[in-house]
Amino acid sequence: MRNIFLLFIIIFTTLSCSKHKTNDIAIIPEPQNLSIGRSTFTLDDDMTIFWDGNDLLKPQALYLSDLIDKSLDFEVKLADGDEKLTSRMIILQLNKIADARGDEGYTLDIGRKSVLITANTTKGIFYGIQTLYQMLISGTIVMENGRRFIILPIVSIEDMPRFKYRGMHLDVCRHMFPVEFIKKYIDLLAFYKFNTFHWHLTEDQGWRIEIKKYPKLNEIGSWRKETLVGHGGKTPFTYDGVPYGGYYTQNEVKEIVAYAQERMITVIPEIEMPGHSLAALASYPELGCTGGPYEVATKWGVFEDIYCTKEETFDFLENVLVEIIELFPSEYIHIGGDEAPKTRWIECVTCQNTINREGLKDEKELQSYFIQRMEKFLNKYDKNIIGWDEILEGGLAPNATVMSWRGTEGGIEAAKMNHDAVMTPGSHCYFDHYQANPKSEPLAIGGYTTLEKVYSYDPIPLDLSEIDSEHILGAQGNVWTEYMISPEHVEYMILPRMAALSEVVWTGNKDWIYFQKRITDHFKIYEILGYNYCNHPYDSIASDKNNNIE
Repeated sequence: MRNIFLLFIIIFTTLSCSKHKTNDIAIIPEPQNLSIGRSTFTLDDDMTIFWDGNDLLKPQALYLSDLIDKSLDFEVKLADGDEKLTSRMIILQLNKIADARGDEGYTLDIGRKSVLITANTTKGIFYGIQTLYQMLISGTIVMENGRRFIILPIVSIEDMPRFKYRGMHLDVCRHMFPVEFIKKYIDLLAFYKFNTFHWHLTEDQGWRIEIKKYPKLNEIGSWRKETLVGHGGKTPFTYDGVPYGGYYTQNEVKEIVAYAQERMITVIPEIEMPGHSLAALASYPELGCTGGPYEVATKWGVFEDIYCTKEETFDFLENVLVEIIELFPSEYIHIGGDEAPKTRWIECVTCQNTINREGLKDEKELQSYFIQRMEKFLNKYDKNIIGWDEILEGGLAPNATVMSWRGTEGGIEAAKMNHDAVMTPGSHCYFDHYQANPKSEPLAIGGYTTLEKVYSYDPIPLDLSEIDSEHILGAQGNVWTEYMISPEHVEYMILPRMAALSEVVWTGNKDWIYFQKRITDHFKIYEILGYNYCNHPYDSIASDKNNNIE
């Protein structure tokens, strides 16, 4: 573009190869390469965001302008490629010839008078914007003659992600959260460069998405008569006696999916099968093995009543999935597949007849038949299935991707079978676990997953060959909400742990000591942006021998 080359020759001469890990920079996830200059850049409200004339970049310019306006209260100007270049600009520019940084990589160069973000695609530009935004919101603020200025160090950053799948999950079935919070959650994913939102929409305790063909799913299945009080592992059980429920309309789902797309995030819906299906069975009892009556679950756990393998069930699920496909443009549909007891199938004449008719060995192979049949249906719509690692039982569906939660074994097995896998082991990636000394924490399901433990995780298992390791797409943090009633509680459980996971899946430069310094700076950002968070992630139980974790 006109004059850009000459302008940035001047900018680049201000750079020096300072030591990369400086206390002045608090970017998470840490960039792959970062150089610090000796001078500074000053931002005030007399700043223009310039894009290089490519209409693809206008939404990115508007997005950055909105971030700066809302968070910093600066009303910056906007200009396209037809306007004259001046100094004091933030310039967004697509590469004319793609470089090795791929679709999600970017460069960010901050000079004394201007900023340049370049990338091969709008995704890369977006991630460059996130890095700049983190620097702006944590930058040094000075006042002069009644005006506010933000001072940034001169930097040159070259960055790209380590993994292609960088995910966060949210269960809205045990407890449901408003649309505005789902957007706030997505904003946080974007802030830390996650690119996948796994939305858990159906469960025993509630069906949370509108399906027009089956209105009883929302009239009946979206509501439970009451909710367990206290921990689900302790008896006698007590309940609050208060009906609980709700669901997202299809218009709300479209709104959320579009919002995520604008932030380079793919939304993967999860429709559970064959287990965790009590809410659907309560709505349509004919889909179960016994015919009911069934009730939407009021406590947590695993239940024996699951979908029956009758034709009526498959018709129902296919019709549901047709509506899901229309709402979600993602490549994947998550079909669950976990924690499906076989008790009812063993006792069910229909299921036993299916085993005999299909020449199956046992109920595990019947589950594989169930999953493979759903996969064939989704493949006809150019969709692929992803499921929890139990879908390996009885034989893995031909095109399935495995989400390994019961440790890493499921991911290893899938990779060795030339199937893709996403690693999300409970040991490191379950953010419903306690994160600090449970004596000072709100009630959680159990477990103990500290910030440091999350940060220590490597999604590539040591016993996988280099070739098999290519099937490990990345990792995901899971947020199960049995004990998270409010949006503020969800925020508390994920922050700061999701920041640690973002660095696990993005960078190759992990450094725990340096991360601790940067996350402390991010605590200030959480306060500015209005996120609740755990401010004592180093409150260990190691020295408390009397501590008992459920």
